[in-house]
Amino acid sequence: MGQRSILKLLDSLLRDGRQAVRMLARSPGFALPAILCLTLGIGANVAVLSWIEGLLLRPFPAVADQDRLVVVAGTTRDSPKPDDISWPDLMDLRRSCTLLDSFIADKIMGTTLSMGDRAERAAGSVVSANYFAALGVRPVLGRGFEAAEESGRNGHPVTVISYWMWKERFRGDPAIVGKTQRLNGVQHTIVGVAPEGFYGTFVGYPIQFWVPTSMQETFEPGGYKLEDRGARWIEGYARLKPGVDVAQAQAEISAVAKRLESAYPATDRGRGIQLLPLWKDPFTKTGELLPTLQITFAVVTLVLLIACANVSGLLLVRALARRHEMTVRMALGSGRGRLVKQLLLEGLILSTLSAAGGSALAYACRNALVVFFQSQAAVNLRGEMDGRVLACSAGVCLLSTLLFALIPAVQASKVDLATALKAESVGVVGGHGRSRLRSGLVLVQVSLSFILLVGAGLILQSLKRLGAADPGFSTREVLTTGLDLVSAGYDAPRAKLYQDGLIERIRALGGVESAAWMRVRPFTYLPYSWAPIVVEGYAAAPDEQPSAEYDEVGPDYFRTMKIPLLAGREFIRADDDTAPLVAVVNEKMAAQYWGGRRGGSSGDPIGKRFQVKGRWMRVVGVAKLVKYQSFLETPAPFFYVPLRQRFSVRAGLMVRISLDPATMTAALAREIRAFDANVAAPEVITLREHMNRSALASQQTAVTLLSVFGGLALLLAAIGLYGVMSYAVSQSARELGLRMALGARGFNLLRLAMSHGLALTAAGVVLGAAAALGLTRFIGKLLYQVDPRDPAVFASAVIVMAIVASAACFLPAWRATQVDPVRVLRD
Repeated sequence: MGQRSILKLLDSLLRDGRQAVRMLARSPGFALPAILCLTLGIGANVAVLSWIEGLLLRPFPAVADQDRLVVVAGTTRDSPKPDDISWPDLMDLRRSCTLLDSFIADKIMGTTLSMGDRAERAAGSVVSANYFAALGVRPVLGRGFEAAEESGRNGHPVTVISYWMWKERFRGDPAIVGKTQRLNGVQHTIVGVAPEGFYGTFVGYPIQFWVPTSMQETFEPGGYKLEDRGARWIEGYARLKPGVDVAQAQAEISAVAKRLESAYPATDRGRGIQLLPLWKDPFTKTGELLPTLQITFAVVTLVLLIACANVSGLLLVRALARRHEMTVRMALGSGRGRLVKQLLLEGLILSTLSAAGGSALAYACRNALVVFFQSQAAVNLRGEMDGRVLACSAGVCLLSTLLFALIPAVQASKVDLATALKAESVGVVGGHGRSRLRSGLVLVQVSLSFILLVGAGLILQSLKRLGAADPGFSTREVLTTGLDLVSAGYDAPRAKLYQDGLIERIRALGGVESAAWMRVRPFTYLPYSWAPIVVEGYAAAPDEQPSAEYDEVGPDYFRTMKIPLLAGREFIRADDDTAPLVAVVNEKMAAQYWGGRRGGSSGDPIGKRFQVKGRWMRVVGVAKLVKYQSFLETPAPFFYVPLRQRFSVRAGLMVRISLDPATMTAALAREIRAFDANVAAPEVITLREHMNRSALASQQTAVTLLSVFGGLALLLAAIGLYGVMSYAVSQSARELGLRMALGARGFNLLRLAMSHGLALTAAGVVLGAAAALGLTRFIGKLLYQVDPRDPAVFASAVIVMAIVASAACFLPAWRATQVDPVRVLRD
């Protein structure tokens, strides 16, 4: 009996399905617009879901069991920002933690590859020996790294190259293992080739080669760090053991960190270890993309709601056209439930076709985020269309069916059979109710579109503020470039001669006011140096570990950057490796450790000393507080040391100019190439452009995404408003004809016909504004010096909605003024 019931149900569904397909095929004018609206709404949702899956939840293609992979980050009591950990600390965690299978060290860096007579930039990683094995990645040729290769000082120059590099740069050479490649001026033996589709563990850039941690000093500036517990440079990961959750592992690792703090107070006091899910990874583009993708998902959800409201309105109009069919079917014995099931099945077919089209659209757009980062080379931001995303898309399909089909189906089944059989013209009860329902759906569309317009306007306003923001130093009259002397074969003595010679030639160029070297340029991915400090005369709290970031800069740096010195002097040529160690501190550091900067007072830091890694240095200047890595950063202690007292072969160059930037850019690039043709030709850009590439990337992405999806929502809302107006005009044709026969003028009729649509728009804007006042606070993370309730942005959104609504209402209203009153009254 049960089996027969199931078969009967399936047969009924099959018959109803065939009937639904026939009905939709007979109405292409309805089906195609409905499918198009839903395809756009569902496709946008699936595309964003694929980005979330591929960039946040499972960001490392070819890596096994990513659900058990966590980020290992350092913390400090006085800063909420996660940071790197040291190699000795990582080794202690590896030895002491029992709830984690493995700890993985990773540090992205860049180098210049020598390829015959040319040099190319490539991204690489310094990794622990267990990197490939712990990730479950098996090289297609050769091997990964051996345990002995992660220790020693530059003792194991071996590398694993990416599949892409093997195919593109080595032409898929099957005998590649054992051959050599010069990396950062050192010949490395290729021991393996990573599998196709593995791009490393850095979201945003495809890694092209990996070297073991024993080669750290070759690739990571700042000296040998494998034995320095205070050198924090590792961007770590760990794999949880099966059955262990993050909370259990965090409790264990926090206990180990507490023991390290007690055992090594000079470097670990006030520090802890935090485990983070991959979608909160602070070391890659994930942290930058997370708020953008969260907001984008909310936006496409609103777009789907607007699309569903639009299709629901189309279904209501179609229901009026099918009132005779519904009456006859009920007269022949069909129950109301059967009618509702039939109409819901038609909606399910619509949404299934739309989901298929939306999934295809999402697949085509899965890598679309790369377009928004064109200013940065080799960006790798891939969406993932896996089983979980497809399952979610099926859920979106079912949900959208209920959203747009249920209410019209219920309304269409409300047939007063006795009345309908007497007079077909009034056969469907609730006609006015349907009109109100359609108006309500348009109200929803207008409200949601207004919210999206306000959100896009706020982020656009923030982007403009960021573009004009003052970081504390000059940007537009400064050119900048980075030079990789290591890859050109320079050691420290030769690099010093190169830097001295080149900067003298550049200073001699016409239009150059000043020039200076520095190890790290502001607003770049490269981290500043970091160290625990001991300030003479400052009594640290028991749980406090004074520390600060610092940069190595050359003479004329503050003059070139126009960073005001509040006291003392900047560095001079005589501040070299033979002179006493000196430093310039920022005003935050001066206030925190010396209590002020007033000359002659006990709080004056000039002449005072502090210790960095066992070496005392004397303060010779106090610089104004500036932005170092982003406009949203919290002010923190920072100091500068002379580049010659802590020399780095890798350095950036800043040049202050007085002539046209385009002319000076070309002249500077020529001068660098002429000085030594073996140094890879650098990109010379303005400092403002350099900052925009990093500081404005997330804002530009958010603006673009909100603009695209907001524009789509606005278009759908306009279509919905146009449909309501067209239907209202068709239903009021007799009334309008009578008014024209009685002498009404065209302008009055136009105003009358448009009033309904504009009234709906006004009501929708009011509702949308009320909702936006509460919702815009959720995008506060992306806003810079912009009030989420900025009246100018709200006013602009009102104007845009008014223009769009007027355009959507005008054509149906204009058609109303062209009716023939004689024919309408006769009909």
